Amino acid sequence: MLRIGVLGLQGDVEEHMEMLRRLSATPVWVKDLQSFKGVQALVIPGGESTTIGKLMEETGLLEEVRKKARGGKGMPVFGTCAGAILLAKSAGKQQKQTGQKLLELVDMQVDRNAFGRQRESFEAEVEIQLEGNKKKKLKMNVPFIRAPVIEKVSGNCRAIATFENRIVAAQEGNLLAACFHPELTEDTRLHEYFLEKVRRQRTPATATPLL
Repeated sequence: MLRIGVLGLQGDVEEHMEMLRRLSATPVWVKDLQSFKGVQALVIPGGESTTIGKLMEETGLLEEVRKKARGGKGMPVFGTCAGAILLAKSAGKQQKQTGQKLLELVDMQVDRNAFGRQRESFEAEVEIQLEGNKKKKLKMNVPFIRAPVIEKVSGNCRAIATFENRIVAAQEGNLLAACFHPELTEDTRLHEYFLEKVRRQRTPATATPLL
């Protein structure tokens, strides 16, 4: 059974853990270097990205995750909302203003709270172009809560979903970033896709095709 870490320093941790349980994975609450040992992948949930980044640095997790996931070919990491921000290489002017700590793993620049504050949250349908499924897009209704947008992608990073002509999900190798909250829905397909990437990394010769 897959052991998937969920970063549990702040944010909607339990929702991701429940989603993973539904998919027969074993979620592990990651709060320090000790609890990070032995997990095969990591989910970084939504929350307050500045706080999560500072706590990751204080616990030593920032550098350890960086080391294990660097280049998009190491440990698979899935970041939602604040998690997507933390995966980015840049958060623009806001990063300088807040001292935001980032993992700097995905070659993209994000704009925090681009869709407004908490009271301006909404749900919308997005189409996601997943790897290995070039003709058919995955349609999902997902919540956007104080959501960021991905302003630009470069290098090996590619946009995989847009909303109102703005990038809201991206992928670089084993690294997946979503500006919305799939864990707050009943739709497990994006988590299934992530878990399949973990399985493929473990057994590349025998893994089943991606969705």
